[in-house]
Amino acid sequence: MSEKKREIIEIEEVSSKPAEALVVGGLVRFTTIDFPGSLAAVAFIQGCPWRCVYCQNKELQSRRPDAETDQVSWAYIERFLSRRKGLIDGFVFSGGEPCVDPALADAVKRVKALGYKVGLHTGGMYPARLAEILPYLDWVGLDIKAPLSEEETYDRVVGRKGSAQKVRKSLSLLLASGVALETRTTAHPDYLSEAQIVKLVKELKEAGVRTFALQIYRQPRELPEEEVLERVGAHYPNPQALDELKALYPEFILRRP
Repeated sequence: MSEKKREIIEIEEVSSKPAEALVVGGLVRFTTIDFPGSLAAVAFIQGCPWRCVYCQNKELQSRRPDAETDQVSWAYIERFLSRRKGLIDGFVFSGGEPCVDPALADAVKRVKALGYKVGLHTGGMYPARLAEILPYLDWVGLDIKAPLSEEETYDRVVGRKGSAQKVRKSLSLLLASGVALETRTTAHPDYLSEAQIVKLVKELKEAGVRTFALQIYRQPRELPEEEVLERVGAHYPNPQALDELKALYPEFILRRP
């Protein structure tokens, strides 16, 4: 990548637009699982620079909404939140990748001004924009795709080069900020071995991460349950690897399909 192209990308990371320009591809009006400890709603921001091999929200990858997305305006979201005071505690920006949107910062600030806690789901590929909104966040779920020391593996999973470096920077920002953080990894045996999972978790432990969740890849819902287990592996990761993970994190979280 040329220096000129790299400079343009960095400028785009910190450029800003009003919340009215936010491209929302869907809204979950109530959830108990997307913001730990809070009753919340979730906005799914349209667009993602990565093409993860196991992406469950491919309709949100493009910045241009298509027929499969439930487009929602910012005006609707503000009206919705004004009516939900006392019924929900927080609001989560998810995706796609929410930090891709230059209107995110203003939207985050305006949700905070309404009195809600703010959560973020991110892959960490836009550290500059993350740094801009960190003072307004109450919780972050950071997706770690592979060992951060294995750049080729990371690039293979996300379909883009140079990804791990950005995620390392985002992780450092989050740890320094003191914002409540959950790191989590979606794992499939074709892309991450048990040894790589343990290596990844050791890296996070050494960095100072306190909460880690392992999410076993979930096949599309239309597949029969027995085929899901056959493809992913009912015993992946193996008991030895699980024991190592639990030793590293006493409150280790395992999420199976």
